[in-house]
Amino acid sequence: MRQARRFVAGLGVGTAVFAGYLYTVGTETVLARATAIAPWAFALVVALVVLEGLADAIGIWASISPLNGGLSAPQSVQFAIAGGFFDILSPAGPVSSEPIMARFIGVATSTGYSEALGVRSVAKYVKSGGQLCLSALLGIFVLVGTPDARGVVSILGASIAGMLVAGGLVLASRRYISTGLVAVLTPVVSRLSGLLRDQPYDRAVVAGAVTRYWERVVEFRDASGLVSLIVLGGLLEQALTATALWVALAGVGESVALLPILVVIPLPQAASVVPIPGSLGAYDLLLGGALVLVTGATAGSATAAVLVVRTVSLPFGALAGGLCVAYLRGWRPGPDG
Repeated sequence: MRQARRFVAGLGVGTAVFAGYLYTVGTETVLARATAIAPWAFALVVALVVLEGLADAIGIWASISPLNGGLSAPQSVQFAIAGGFFDILSPAGPVSSEPIMARFIGVATSTGYSEALGVRSVAKYVKSGGQLCLSALLGIFVLVGTPDARGVVSILGASIAGMLVAGGLVLASRRYISTGLVAVLTPVVSRLSGLLRDQPYDRAVVAGAVTRYWERVVEFRDASGLVSLIVLGGLLEQALTATALWVALAGVGESVALLPILVVIPLPQAASVVPIPGSLGAYDLLLGGALVLVTGATAGSATAAVLVVRTVSLPFGALAGGLCVAYLRGWRPGPDG
């Protein structure tokens, strides 16, 4: 009975999100997108979008592996698809969805929230870094001789440099960052925990959680195999997304090269800072413009291809993700709550 209620709840939430998408974009517009390309191309885009969602399970499994043995393969797939659901709903996409997922991960692995957030922070950093590095290396060779696309390579290079500098500074100054976090979080955690517990969490509990967070972060220095799997999963996702766009472009009659599309896939991630669930509009605009710049496709074809892929990926993330979220457990407290 409980399983049936979870299924109904998950289906209901996913359907509500999908209905919100239809209301925002318009049912007629969605239908027009689905029929804008050849049927064979649309079917292939659907398959590629589903595979891209499943590919995230590689990084999920590898990053969570240090937490009490981690997750099984089916659980990793469940968490990957559930993460896609929160990517859609969260105001800043993956940036704000990972703190949500950390709660469920902590419960599933019988560890704490801070430890789960630590491993997922590393995973997001490594995954983004791997994708940017691949794009930059490809861009140097693929976009050479394309004057209008030189800025793309410059942006990718600057992004990599920024990530390296930021990551290095954070690790080097983590003692000072920890002190600040403990000072800021202690009153908040104490107040919130007091609503649920007779004895609210004090400064020592918060300090211990912050310490465990950093311990989980730095232990990846001795886990090169897991780091490699995280990178591999991210690159596979990037390749599948690029292929889906390439197929969509072919489906609307635009014949372009695949590699330039692969180069620009990480760029629209900047849209995640726009406080709109799913980055509706911002992502589409950035990716469509980048495709025109590096492939030479017409603006109409690029826009159509992006919208077709989004028309498939957002409903998949909402419906399948809603079902996966319904079966997650988030209320059994770990060591740090």
